[in-house]
Amino acid sequence: MIITIDGPSAAGKGTVARLLAARLGMRAVDTGALYRAVAWWIGKNGLDPDKDEEIQRAIARFPLSVTWDGEGRMRVMCGTEDISEALRSEEVGMLASRVSARRVVRESLWRIQRDLARSGRMIFEGRDTGSQVFPDADFRFYLTASLEERARRRFLELAERGVGTSIEEVAKRMELRDRQDATRALAPLKIPEGAHVIDTTGLTPGEVVDRMVEVVGTRVRHEH
Repeated sequence: MIITIDGPSAAGKGTVARLLAARLGMRAVDTGALYRAVAWWIGKNGLDPDKDEEIQRAIARFPLSVTWDGEGRMRVMCGTEDISEALRSEEVGMLASRVSARRVVRESLWRIQRDLARSGRMIFEGRDTGSQVFPDADFRFYLTASLEERARRRFLELAERGVGTSIEEVAKRMELRDRQDATRALAPLKIPEGAHVIDTTGLTPGEVVDRMVEVVGTRVRHEH
């Protein structure tokens, strides 16, 4: 069974995907972390993010793999090094938005995601999982929230990690990222056809998961 969860930054996709995976006995894949990993690798190696030849060679040499910890959190590995925390910086996020617009990057990571899907019951969360990667997924969801709410969530997340910034700066970067994601020519952020849309503003992650479980459970009961 494949479930996809798409939506903009800080709409709650990651937390909800992990909770839903725990409820349904599935594994959650943070596809954004895969794009961030490629961006991190490009930055680490001082490569030009606008040159497809350099990017293609870099991806071919990148010893990228994923695993899951005891709490069901996906960990991104570069060889034997866990780089998951390094991928959360705003700089890596902005570079990820830039490189993810390139076909060579998307096609490489689409292959990785589809390979992961063969390993069992999976939940994929990102920006094009239901619209592009798995348009025939069993269930497709789209989470959204107001820009103010999303900026507040990201600001608190950064503050917890000791990153000093202002909520206004976070909102400005988030608005730019939204614009980049929604207007790129290749696989832009959009609501997948037939997706269940949930506005998470004012909802707890648990309340969002309850709504999703109701959708999944209704369909499963109906089909059986």
